Amino acid sequence: MESNFKNIKNVVLLGHSGCGKTSFAETMLFESQAISRMGSVLEKNTVSDYTNIEKERGNSIFSTLMHAVWKDSKINIMDTPGYDDFVGEVISSLKVADTALLLINTAHGVEVGTELIWEHIEKYQTPSILVFNQIDHEKADFDSTLEQAVQRFGPKLIPFQYPIKTDHLAIVDALRMVMYEFDSNGGKPTKKEIPANELARAKEMHNKIVEAAAENEEGLMEKYFEAGTLTEEELTMGLKIALAHQQIFPIFCCSATKNSGSGRIMGFINDIAPSPWECPPAKLTDGQTLACDPNDPNTRIFIFKTITEPQVGLVSYFKVYAGTLQTGADLHNLDKQNSERLGQIFVAEGKNRFPITKLQAGDIGVAVKLKDTHTNNTLATKAQSAKITPIEFPEPRIRTAIVPPGKSDMEKLIRVLHQIEEEDPTIKVEQNAQLKQTILYGQGQLHLDIIKYRIEKVHNLHLQFERPKIPYRETITRMAEESYRHKKQSGGSGQFAEVHMRIEPFEEGMPDPAGLTVKNREVEPLEWGGSLAFYWCIVGGSIDAKYANAIKKGIMQKMQNGPLSGSHCQNIRVSVYDGKMHSVDSNDMAFMLAASNCFRQAFEKAHPQLLEPIYDVEIICPDAVMGDIMSDLQTRRAIIQGMDTAGHYQKIKAKVPLMELYQYSSTLRSISQGIAKHSRAFSHYAPLPAELQAKIAAEHTTEDHE
Repeated sequence: MESNFKNIKNVVLLGHSGCGKTSFAETMLFESQAISRMGSVLEKNTVSDYTNIEKERGNSIFSTLMHAVWKDSKINIMDTPGYDDFVGEVISSLKVADTALLLINTAHGVEVGTELIWEHIEKYQTPSILVFNQIDHEKADFDSTLEQAVQRFGPKLIPFQYPIKTDHLAIVDALRMVMYEFDSNGGKPTKKEIPANELARAKEMHNKIVEAAAENEEGLMEKYFEAGTLTEEELTMGLKIALAHQQIFPIFCCSATKNSGSGRIMGFINDIAPSPWECPPAKLTDGQTLACDPNDPNTRIFIFKTITEPQVGLVSYFKVYAGTLQTGADLHNLDKQNSERLGQIFVAEGKNRFPITKLQAGDIGVAVKLKDTHTNNTLATKAQSAKITPIEFPEPRIRTAIVPPGKSDMEKLIRVLHQIEEEDPTIKVEQNAQLKQTILYGQGQLHLDIIKYRIEKVHNLHLQFERPKIPYRETITRMAEESYRHKKQSGGSGQFAEVHMRIEPFEEGMPDPAGLTVKNREVEPLEWGGSLAFYWCIVGGSIDAKYANAIKKGIMQKMQNGPLSGSHCQNIRVSVYDGKMHSVDSNDMAFMLAASNCFRQAFEKAHPQLLEPIYDVEIICPDAVMGDIMSDLQTRRAIIQGMDTAGHYQKIKAKVPLMELYQYSSTLRSISQGIAKHSRAFSHYAPLPAELQAKIAAEHTTEDHE
């Protein structure tokens, strides 16, 4: 099988959950005769939602690649999930798409998922067509949905069609100035003249379309002013330019479940939507760009998605950005600095793959069993090539600790989690030695629940979620001095070391310790943040300088497990100014133990302070729920940093302790009925309130005794 089409169209289906994306993909495949019978979400037999979990839940969890042939175009179709928890699937598909179809359910109007996805469309500057779906629904309201869409997304939205009520479902096409009438089973419509009472509205729409097409090309504008209209060829050229540069966002109508209207939309994609070589060149990591040229001798492909399949292993989805990829090609992985042989390449139709001999620039395909190639990797014929700019996945918004049923299952569980992490870069797995927990980070509670479901159903591993501990930090607020003698005698040579030290809060640029002579200074950045300033102030040789490293090591060991809560310590200056040693019994171990205990005792005298992580939280919400969200933030010890307008929404910025953000994603969804969204990023550490510090210190003491 070869892929040698005059045109390639890479289309991603986007929209709020339940808007009909999967059904629309099904009707596109059926209309193009890629399948002989339409499946449905209710019957659990669609090409797109083929995994067991998607069939059980009745909605998309993963993005799915399919393709259809329409006239002289190969249309690669990517169906994506509607829930924001699975935003990684949306972003990775948008990366390689050249046109977006944004579906809106006219029975519900513009929903929160629609607006969240519009932000991604704007970020990627993707040419987009809006599809108003379910126009045959008894609660469908085209005019209200249009008003909402224009209000939220701007005046560049231009309706090309609108539905009217007749004895049958009918759509007036203002671009072609014709009416399509469908029977109750949908399928191929009957072309009719536009009814007289709809002609004025249709002509007004048509004129707006022609004006929009003419506005983006000076020559067309002159012809439009001279003739008052454009020829069909001129109109096509103008619309192609306008759509490619996001100067218009056409609106079409359909009923996906009834297979009504999809053929016309596919015709528009074939005629007007940009092919990859008509799009701006891809950005490279060296600041240059890469044109989509099938004749480029340096073939370059980009891995935008990976999944693991039983009996198959790693399955890699890629887009050919330059050159022509042949079966059996040897390419260099520019990220891993290794070579990969693509023994077979495929085109995809949901879960089914069909081998193909070559894919040209702009096309999308699949490879299996690559040795060490992952999402965001670029592969090229030449090893010294610039990489395609990687996908920027969002930071996690929620975290939980995971507990397997037994210690023996932990190794297998971690292996499975890392496999899922490879498939979904929006999650993160961390084995935190300080917290003694395995932490799973994700985009929302639904996201985490689906991961748990997959692990239990697919890998037969049961696990529980529990509240994750907080990675506190410990420091001191005053100066303290202490000495400690370590002495151990048990026959033969023993252990002896005595250390005197002063500890105090450390700040960059602070003066040397008063009354001490500093012989050596070391300021060591700590891997968990902050610093240890270690000053050697021994005068007269009471301790040999050769023991300095052992003393420092003993201090560092105690700083990894602070006296107050077992958390890491930071920003402390330790000045070792005196001590004693023994010519026989002193050694590195003795001084390490003496220093560790001396530091602990001094720390406890220096008014220790527990620090908690503070996060920058940004919430976007409508006015209607802003008051409830603000009230909830006040119960979380949040400090409001400011409020601003973000389009039709309000933006709240706050600093919130991590302790107070547990399950905040679910709470925010409940408060706002799913309308608000939030993001968070670590800001800094700040002192914990005294009553909370006392409680945590007491809990740590209890744990130590146990």
